[in-house]
Amino acid sequence: MTRDIFSQTPFKRRAALKGLVGAGFFASCASAAFAQFRVEVTGVGLTQLPIAVAPFRGDAQSPQKIGGIVKADLERSGMFRAVDAASLVADENTRPDLASWRQKGADAMVTGSVSHLADGRFDVRLRLWDIVRGQDLGGQSFTVTQADLRLSAHRISDFVYEKLTGEKGIFSTRIAYVTKAGPRYNLWVADSDGEGAQSALTSMEPIISPSWSPNGAQLAYVSFESRKPVIYSHDVATGKRRLLANFRGSNSAPAWSPDGKQLVATLSREGGSQIYALGLNGSEPKRLTQSSSIDTEPAYSPDGKYIYFVSDRGGAPQIYRMSPAGGAPERVTFTGSYNISPAVSPDGRWLAYVSRVAGAFKLHLMELATGSVTPITDTTADERPSFAPNSRLIVYATQQQGKEALMTTTLDGKIKARLSGAGGDIREPDWGPFQR
Repeated sequence: MTRDIFSQTPFKRRAALKGLVGAGFFASCASAAFAQFRVEVTGVGLTQLPIAVAPFRGDAQSPQKIGGIVKADLERSGMFRAVDAASLVADENTRPDLASWRQKGADAMVTGSVSHLADGRFDVRLRLWDIVRGQDLGGQSFTVTQADLRLSAHRISDFVYEKLTGEKGIFSTRIAYVTKAGPRYNLWVADSDGEGAQSALTSMEPIISPSWSPNGAQLAYVSFESRKPVIYSHDVATGKRRLLANFRGSNSAPAWSPDGKQLVATLSREGGSQIYALGLNGSEPKRLTQSSSIDTEPAYSPDGKYIYFVSDRGGAPQIYRMSPAGGAPERVTFTGSYNISPAVSPDGRWLAYVSRVAGAFKLHLMELATGSVTPITDTTADERPSFAPNSRLIVYATQQQGKEALMTTTLDGKIKARLSGAGGDIREPDWGPFQR
């Protein structure tokens, strides 16, 4: 049977590509990983709106610093540059000295408050100001439990982002990722900044390839708990899961169709690794590729017209696309001799993928209309890109300064934020859809 190194667990894949598969690789992994992250924004974008985010009144007594979360969200988006407002004393009822803040270089300002109510909940309020036009752009208020304080901050960020850019914000969306701490694997669901993580699954066997359903209610993933790769779907709200593929050989790399009615995956049930369509009703899988090569890592285009995938049918891994019904594939990547892990942006404009360049694995971005390709990272061990639902950011796994990390980057590569854990392997990110 042909061994599919492209759809192996990523904890093995990097070593496999270097010819180093073995127990020693696992032994080298760090012994601890934690769900909490620290966001570090680096880089300067060309066009950023300068915004002042004042500390929210009551932040000092709040379990979550609402103003700080909003500021970090907006900076991480690449669309905003923070103007220092740490000394400002204001809330949603304060009209700021607009002329003064205009002189300080701010175009917009966010003020607000957070207060602890008698019933144990928190009242969170904000006001957004257009300093250039001298306009009150409105506000919001939330009454939330302590557990939802971070979510309320992300919703504030969404409000500000949409008001000032005209596009929907992604801060209240979620990401899924996998950690390995010693012998234990965890599948996490977290806020878009990596914080507030909750474990969806813990296993002593590898968990790989989490994939969000289009409605954000389920995660498909691959588990090795049966001593072979098997595909499950996991209901995020209830924790219930369902077996989707446990055929002879390997079952890997699940990806949802845009309508959520089926998945595509890589199965080796007939010997080689080929791409199949899997119905959610337990129907017989439909084989979509017909080759003697390794075909893997399928990903739908958002309009459902294509399935992008990786194949070595040309001698080395390249990205192809085909009709969802199968048929003759069309090669997509021609720059570089080794290209894997395709991800199509939700707006259909971009293809992110990983290319091996002089032995280093780097994130690249292709504009699909023109075929123009741009490398957007300077790291050397990038893996598994996934787009934010507004197509403005990409989350990916990498190694930085010898440590495993999740990163987000703007499409031009100029603004990156490290979601850095305390140790251990942090891999396999997938960015969920807009909350419905």
